[in-house]
Amino acid sequence: MRRLFDNKLLVLALATLLLIAFIVLSAIPGSPLSGATKPISIIVDPIQSVFQKIGTKISDFYSAIAEGMEIRKENEELRAEIAELEYEVQQGEEARIRWEELKSAFSIQDSFENYHIHGASVLTREADEWFSVIRVNVGTDSGIDSSTGSYAVVDARMNLVGRVMTTDKDSSKILPLLHEGFTVSAKVNEVNGATVLVSGDITLKSEGLCVVTRIPSNIILKPGQELVTSGEGGLFPAGIPIGVIESFDDSDPNDLKATLRPYAVISDIKDVFIMVPNEDTDPTQESAKDPTSSEMVEDPSGTSLETAAPETTPSSETSADTAPETPGEAA
Repeated sequence: MRRLFDNKLLVLALATLLLIAFIVLSAIPGSPLSGATKPISIIVDPIQSVFQKIGTKISDFYSAIAEGMEIRKENEELRAEIAELEYEVQQGEEARIRWEELKSAFSIQDSFENYHIHGASVLTREADEWFSVIRVNVGTDSGIDSSTGSYAVVDARMNLVGRVMTTDKDSSKILPLLHEGFTVSAKVNEVNGATVLVSGDITLKSEGLCVVTRIPSNIILKPGQELVTSGEGGLFPAGIPIGVIESFDDSDPNDLKATLRPYAVISDIKDVFIMVPNEDTDPTQESAKDPTSSEMVEDPSGTSLETAAPETTPSSETSADTAPETPGEAA
């Protein structure tokens, strides 16, 4: 039985070799066997075609998988490049905004030549969700020393933000105008405008508003009227924009009140400018400046920039009120 099985294998091998030889010889042009294979081709060609299609589909399947993996890898690389480009664009936009703000600082220096303008970046907003205290990155090392007095703080558009409350070696805390401990003498920004008092209010700061009091009995404040600092007390120079009247309450003739919406949006501020009076000058008086002279403006990163001198500067109003007392530091 074993020998018979071996003989069958031998016969099969010989038959296979003969078939291969027959197919090869029949494929030679002009071979006499080429015509003899036509009947066989009628049977073999469809089978061969089926196997070729199956092989092609299998090859295409694996090629599709390989190409899909390559495309996925390329997509991931492209996403990473897009994210990096978007980040660079965002950084460029932030740099542009900061530069625009820094250029605006020149107008602050031009308007108040008796002040040295220190740029500062906001580090933290502390105490509660409405930013009772703002901490910035300049302190006594930069010439900001609360022990010698407080200083007015404005944004890049010269709008009032608040005042310096305390300082340490490399940072300062600013009391924003929305804080209930903040007050500033203000006036209606008109010729012979009435002098009033703007204060933070604990019930209004959630709406981003301040309260206006000490309104003369013969004065009616209208929505949209602008208030600026009056210069009274010597802490804030005259002419700094504060905000506009939101509403006026004359229900009690003996206690007229109004609400004011500040120009400065505390939650959006990233950089501020601290106004430090120059030595041997009266902070309540602004004088004309020599056109050939110049002042230095420090940007938030600490770089000093030279500004051209203006022809004239705003003059302060005469005043009788004193600067508000420094409230206790927020927790």
